[in-house]
Amino acid sequence: MNCMVAQSGGPTVAINASLAGVLEMNRKTNHFSIVYGTINGIIGVLEERFLNLSEKMENDASFTKRLIHSPAMYLGSCRYKLPKGDEGQEKYQEIFKVFEKLEIDTFFYIGGNDSMDTVDKLSQYAKAHALPVKIIGIPKTIDNDLVKIDHTPGFGSAAKYVAASVREVAMDAYIYAVKSVTIVEIMGRDAGWLTAASALARTKHSPAPDLIYLPEVPFDLDKCIQDTRSLLEGKNTVVIAMSEGIRDKNGDYISTADSASDIFGHNHLSGAGKTLEGLLKNALQVKVRSIEINVLQRAAAHMASETDLMESELLGENAFSLAMEGKTGLMSILTRESSNPYKVAYSSWPVSEIANQVKSVPREWINEDGNDVTKEMVDYLNPLIQGEPDVPYVDGLPDYLPVEHLYPNR
Repeated sequence: MNCMVAQSGGPTVAINASLAGVLEMNRKTNHFSIVYGTINGIIGVLEERFLNLSEKMENDASFTKRLIHSPAMYLGSCRYKLPKGDEGQEKYQEIFKVFEKLEIDTFFYIGGNDSMDTVDKLSQYAKAHALPVKIIGIPKTIDNDLVKIDHTPGFGSAAKYVAASVREVAMDAYIYAVKSVTIVEIMGRDAGWLTAASALARTKHSPAPDLIYLPEVPFDLDKCIQDTRSLLEGKNTVVIAMSEGIRDKNGDYISTADSASDIFGHNHLSGAGKTLEGLLKNALQVKVRSIEINVLQRAAAHMASETDLMESELLGENAFSLAMEGKTGLMSILTRESSNPYKVAYSSWPVSEIANQVKSVPREWINEDGNDVTKEMVDYLNPLIQGEPDVPYVDGLPDYLPVEHLYPNR
């Protein structure tokens, strides 16, 4: 009896910690003979590209410890949408033939919203055809937009990186005695959780970011110009944090949205910060620059949250326990029991009630003017960025697990 683990969607600092959680639970219990890792998500299953992770653990006693502190995705990723219902049944047949061939009892899929869609579809297919394979979802996404879970693995570390970066950007901006505006564009197409984390950058000496714009509230350009002008009357420097997906009152992105979209229907956004830079420069006639953090916030293991890594590993362990109990069609979740002192509990939720849903920032956690967040948001965020892991360094740089299996043609 074996199991298989795959990763999908966008990378994070913490996704490999969940993989390590599965591996460590199998080391403790010997529940599965072999843990297979699938290269490039569900596509790797279809193309039969695997790693024997049990073998890697036997050959390297430090494998899981290094895995926890390595960013991105050790097994690689994909963005592949399984067909619905009776469409493309041959794909499902291929997948479950592979499961049968490798004697797979449980398939663990680590990912975000689109990945949970895959977990749901595979679970439904297995149930409809009385197939014994258990399908379990393990959450991750820096966007923090999965429902039924207090927060997602990867978000805490990305939030820590965003807050630290905005604090450093502000210190850089303060050095010049000229009127200036610095715009920091942060990932978040539909949910503004990451941008909200910029509020953690503030200190008693620095109010930056001075303005915060999330996609949950319609963006009013005239009000933004007015607020920025008013702030510049009393200070030299204004720092603005904004989500890449902010929209106007008509629901249109202020940035350029490509006519093309990915297979999950997500628009390709381009340059919200750059767009606002030009608009403010023309309106205010001061120095304006924009910075797009982009993928840097996704895999900055040197700025990881120890809390995030620990919880991610435990969510992997919890998913393994669900499989041992014979459960299927579930996602491993955590629920916050207290913020001070911080305490969470681990359980599960039917993935059918999670897939294709989006958790937005509550409106009451955004101020009335729609240009800042409230204390409730800060209290929610603060526990998630705590702790600094002991990242190994070699020759002055972080030492991560090699991923030569992801570039076989190099």
